[in-house]
Amino acid sequence: MLPNHAPLVIAEQFGTLEAMYPGRIDLGLGRAPGSDQYTAMALRGDVRNNGQDFPEQLAQLRSYLDADSKHNRVRAIPGEGQDIPIWLLGSSGFSAALSAQLGLPFSFASHFSPENTQPALARYRNNFQPSDVLDKPYVMVGINVFAADTTEEAQRIATSYQQQFLNLIRNTPGQLAPPVDTMEGLWTEYEKAIVMKQLNASIIGNPKEVKEQLQGFLNETQADEMIINSAIYDQDARLRSYEIIAEVTGMK
Repeated sequence: MLPNHAPLVIAEQFGTLEAMYPGRIDLGLGRAPGSDQYTAMALRGDVRNNGQDFPEQLAQLRSYLDADSKHNRVRAIPGEGQDIPIWLLGSSGFSAALSAQLGLPFSFASHFSPENTQPALARYRNNFQPSDVLDKPYVMVGINVFAADTTEEAQRIATSYQQQFLNLIRNTPGQLAPPVDTMEGLWTEYEKAIVMKQLNASIIGNPKEVKEQLQGFLNETQADEMIINSAIYDQDARLRSYEIIAEVTGMK
């Protein structure tokens, strides 16, 4: 979340990572605080602009990574002259439009903003301007996936994330909770509607169901890449979920 940090610090931090792991580092930049206002204030000191200067911060950060920054009084070392791919992250149309204007790759948070997915992707693709970075649009989409050997087990492990989102809308955030057999009794009908609306793009099921739903999501978004989010409480169940995803996508 770029507004939480000084662009020079980010340039040097990711420059360090790129120096340690050449060709393996991407830099994703978001405009939102990524937390509550108290945490944002502790990081930023001033939250009044609400990310309005994000384009200026982005330009400043990119200038520090530019090879010509060696002529500047302020320089990012390491970072200067390094080829670190920059993605703009978004859950609305703002970063979609800015990515298109600058010719940068765009990553959309479908995993918690499913209703805005297609409008944001259309805005990005329809307004894309070729650049030195890309000659055509390049899209990544986030998606929640809860895979298990049975549908029932997949539905069960997904309740941990449902509880987490429930706590967020109640303004009582906390650690990921153990799964439960049913969410009934834990939420009201109103809360259930809100949570399910935010998470309705989640993929939950057995291997066959996950394969079909992933293909359907790919067909719908025409994404170049997907980033899988699996907030699963049990480590073995999380690893099994990723194994299933790898199996059904041919990555294993």
